[in-house]
Amino acid sequence: MVTSENRNPEVGSVTHADPDLLHSAPSLVDHERGPTLPQLSSEKPLMRRGAFVLDSHIDATNWDEALANIVAWGAQHQSRYVTLCNVHSVVTASQDAAFKKVIAQADLALPDGAPVAWVLRRSGYPEQQRLNGPDLMWRYLGLADKIGQSVFFYGSSDDTLNKLKVCLNAAFPTLTIAGMESPPFRELTPDEDLAYVDQINRSGAHVVFVGLGCPKQEAWMANHRGRVNAVMLGVGAAFDYHAGSIKRAPIWMQKSGMEWFHRFCSEPRRLAKRYAVTNTLFIYRTLKAMMIGRKAP
Repeated sequence: MVTSENRNPEVGSVTHADPDLLHSAPSLVDHERGPTLPQLSSEKPLMRRGAFVLDSHIDATNWDEALANIVAWGAQHQSRYVTLCNVHSVVTASQDAAFKKVIAQADLALPDGAPVAWVLRRSGYPEQQRLNGPDLMWRYLGLADKIGQSVFFYGSSDDTLNKLKVCLNAAFPTLTIAGMESPPFRELTPDEDLAYVDQINRSGAHVVFVGLGCPKQEAWMANHRGRVNAVMLGVGAAFDYHAGSIKRAPIWMQKSGMEWFHRFCSEPRRLAKRYAVTNTLFIYRTLKAMMIGRKAP
């Protein structure tokens, strides 16, 4: 267990699906000017934008909009969750009805993988960027450090969490880390789960980063919406990247959509089967949809 700093939580309302998701969002420049939190729009709500990638609806949005929503929800301690969807995610959702439902009910389903962003570009959102977990985590932490929001880290190992804390203390000296917990690598008992939920809520965290791996982290977030009084972000291996436990791909590989290949080279035994199956299915089904057209669900 990693020591934490506690604050009293301000429990906010739980709202889903969100009619105000795409409220007018301040830019990162506005965040740099001071600690003013973005407010949810009181104007006529807008519908979520996006397109289906295989069988999952992925949001078409940008860094500023995504971060502004997370900051605003966190400020109110709203219980919400955000999924970061790559090829593995959307292929798994197309094969598993329960996981498909988890993605469908997310408050934001962001295009983490470059191929997922490419599909959105071809679906009418030509400016769509890849919004990946490690960068989303780092960008939000920079904002949280400035505006005083606190964060909780749930997942990974104690060793990784300890390294991550050292890294974050150096990068964000005034960031409030409300807590860090590495749960057992097994199914928790109801009492154990309740204890973690109580710990997170007592800490007053505005955002909880969840690093349990796909699809476990997404299922955990869905099961805890309405119980955890914070925004939950499933960021996968971001803990390991920022802790230095796993070396991230060079920038040119990230921008060219080849980060998956770098990760495969780092862990070939574990990832060979996953990539062989999921990448093949994704390419086949995406090309098929492009050739025959896609009917609206």
